[in-house]
Amino acid sequence: KTMLAPEEENDAEVRREDQDNINQFARLNARLHALREERENIKKELEGLDDASTELMMMSGGGDQKVMLMAGEAFLEVNEEEATEVCEKQVETMQEKVNALTDEEEGILGEQAKLKTILYSRFGKSINLEES
Repeated sequence: KTMLAPEEENDAEVRREDQDNINQFARLNARLHALREERENIKKELEGLDDASTELMMMSGGGDQKVMLMAGEAFLEVNEEEATEVCEKQVETMQEKVNALTDEEEGILGEQAKLKTILYSRFGKSINLEES
């Protein structure tokens, strides 16, 4: 950490309102990190589904060849057309989750920007709200 020059120091008293804003910023930051991690995990699952869909398309059974489909912890034997439908539905559901997480991220970043404006105007360089 670097020391602030005396002229950059801010002796502003931390009011209850300031502490609430700081706490809100911290909660938003924690949620931001969690949702980014969740989104990355979903994207990895999407890649696996994409690979599975590609494999199904490359099969030459005309749609009636049997494949094993994992449902929870069990495997079911289904024809490739049913397996393709399941993959497509899962991709759609996961993509909706990714989009919802992206929308939530945008909302959080907007709220954090407002809080940064408030807190930096009150405390100047005495407070650090940036990622390190």
